[in-house]
Amino acid sequence: MPVWLREHSWRQTLTAVYLSLPLRGARATPANIFCSEQYLKAAERPSCGTEWLYHCSFPTNDLAAQQVSIPPFLFEAVLYAPIDDTNSTAKIGNGNIFFTLYKKEPALWDSLTLANADKEKLQYLRENAVVKAQEKAKEEIQAKKITKQEHKKYALEATMKLEEADRKRIEDLKEKERQRVTKELELWKNQQKDDDKYKSIQTKKELHQEIEPLKERKNEKMNKSQIPNEGSSKTRLKSTRGHGSCSIFSQNLKEEQLPAPRAAATIKVNFTPRVFPTALRESRVAEEEEWLHKQAEARRIINSDLSELEDLKEEEKNPDWLKDKGNKMFAMGDYLGAVNAYNLAVRLNNKLPLLYLNRAACHLKLRNLHKAIEDSSKALELLTPPVPDNENARLKAHVRRGTAFCQLELYPEGLQDYEAALKIDPKNKIIEKDAEKIRHLIQGTMQSS
Repeated sequence: MPVWLREHSWRQTLTAVYLSLPLRGARATPANIFCSEQYLKAAERPSCGTEWLYHCSFPTNDLAAQQVSIPPFLFEAVLYAPIDDTNSTAKIGNGNIFFTLYKKEPALWDSLTLANADKEKLQYLRENAVVKAQEKAKEEIQAKKITKQEHKKYALEATMKLEEADRKRIEDLKEKERQRVTKELELWKNQQKDDDKYKSIQTKKELHQEIEPLKERKNEKMNKSQIPNEGSSKTRLKSTRGHGSCSIFSQNLKEEQLPAPRAAATIKVNFTPRVFPTALRESRVAEEEEWLHKQAEARRIINSDLSELEDLKEEEKNPDWLKDKGNKMFAMGDYLGAVNAYNLAVRLNNKLPLLYLNRAACHLKLRNLHKAIEDSSKALELLTPPVPDNENARLKAHVRRGTAFCQLELYPEGLQDYEAALKIDPKNKIIEKDAEKIRHLIQGTMQSS
């Protein structure tokens, strides 16, 4: 049974009510105290223990609402007016429970409890208080859940920002490293050019030193050959000075016979046959011999194509089948075999531009640069008229022909092809960079010359 109201004491101010409840040997904990806006209850703790001091606000969860409903009750009251149950507190100690109840509206109460509260009204207020406490507990749990989700979201955003910063830092490091490598490569190229210039100057000096003695010897020989001619001219002049002394000078003329005049002749100059349009260089002799060897090998393959064409099966005489076979050989690095397959396909159908375009790629790999230029030009000739469907093929043809021209050091022709490729795809950064490098090479060649 609840303790009677006369067993408590209370006092009030305009804003708060101070209630003291003696325990009289009973045990109570904060979990056994329940309070709502207008309902207050304290129950006895089932287990015994030593007295202790505790200060807390009132519990509002479901468990507390269930615990205080379990008898025996120490105190139960319907308050005179609503209070702020969130900020109100209870302190247990020294055999008493001290309540500090803050009023919602500042006013003096006529009494602590509501007068004329019958059993039904008390039951209604008790149930209503428990329901409100449960709703409040649910709201607090939901608020905690929302706060926890916000904290998780903030932590996730912070982690994503950190990862983005790390990714950006790594990209910056990669870009710096790429710029450093590019700079070192440019320096190395410039150094190679300087070395080539120095070697050419040294070669010219050596040739000049060898030619100079030859010139001096030639001049000495010419001077020696001119001396007797001068003597003969003097004797001729002497012989015409007077008729009385003809016998004397005629005898001298007999003694000094003039050399016979030289016979007219034609000197034949034979030049070494030259396949390449550029001048011969000792540093390129090995490379040119390798190219000529590959050309001979390619001619041998072409000669054997006709016999192989007869040996092919009917299904293998399809140009598309041969093109696919050549593509597979190219991917495996068998460039000569790919050229052979494309040659057979061209003999079956010489109107497919992709065959010439793919064969030009093989010739570039084999350093057959003139053949690569011929096949790229043939592919461009077949890729007419220029339409959006053949843009990619025309782009490849210009790039491959421009690459072959540049490897032959015909930079102006190569630049024309790269500029034509840029007109087809102006947003291609790789082609734009290559074209800029070719312009620099042309400017450097013009300055050095």
